[in-house]
Amino acid sequence: MAGLLALSGCGAPDSASDASSGDSKRAFGAEERGAADAAAGKPAQGSQAAGGSASLRKKSDALPSGTHVIRTASLSVEVRNVPKAAAVARSAAEGSGGLVADEKTERVDDTHDMSRLVLRVPQGEYEAVLKRLAGTGKLLSRTSSAKDVTDQVVDVESRIATQRASVARVRKLMDQARKLSDVVTLEGELSSRQASLESLLAQQASLKDRTTLATITLELTEPEAAAKEVEDDPGFLDALGGGWHAFVTVLLWLAMAVGAAAPFLAAAAVLLLLWRLLRRRLPGRRARRTPGPGGSSPAPPAS
Repeated sequence: MAGLLALSGCGAPDSASDASSGDSKRAFGAEERGAADAAAGKPAQGSQAAGGSASLRKKSDALPSGTHVIRTASLSVEVRNVPKAAAVARSAAEGSGGLVADEKTERVDDTHDMSRLVLRVPQGEYEAVLKRLAGTGKLLSRTSSAKDVTDQVVDVESRIATQRASVARVRKLMDQARKLSDVVTLEGELSSRQASLESLLAQQASLKDRTTLATITLELTEPEAAAKEVEDDPGFLDALGGGWHAFVTVLLWLAMAVGAAAPFLAAAAVLLLLWRLLRRRLPGRRARRTPGPGGSSPAPPAS
């Protein structure tokens, strides 16, 4: 009995300390969740079920349109003068409160110009600017799209609120830390959470930019030069020019033919000259070798 009492007495402080540590952990978790909920604008757990629908209604009423949409469009327009049409497009974008994000103009085949503009216009002026751009010339093609990213926007906002509360909590713990090892650990945790927060803020800025300003890609082209009209009946000068052209062409072909045959003609001339020389010498030798009457050779001529 004495031994059991001693063991129970020794274990009581440990259990008490475990209970106190568990209570502190639960309090820490509740405090952290409360801070995150407060930063995110959420109600407490006791009033969450009762005021959930009311908070959703307030959030939807706070949004102007209730949705966040990314709008994009592409236009291809044929115009008589590309520089003038590009100036009209720039004026339409800047007049609506937007801007020209990119512009490229080039000359094709030294006959006509082509221009490509990327315009950013407010969502409220999107349709009006599209209508004005399509009226600058002959509309060749038009494509448009709208993507609802409301859920993504809300999710990013919620994650930003939670991450900010987490960063604030780590900063508070750093102020209360007394050991160097705790400070080093908390600094690493703070750095990681701040990097995540900056990434979420960049996503939020990108979504805000794309949902606030619509993107319009405009391609302006000029019609290709029309083919030259052929005259009905040729005149005397046309016939004279055609005949002269044919005469010069024939002379050129004859000169080319003579040039191509010149080596063969030169070789043939050399062979003909050699054949004539040999022919002149052969009859004299035959006459000297032919025997006279009586079977004797003719006497050589007197010296």
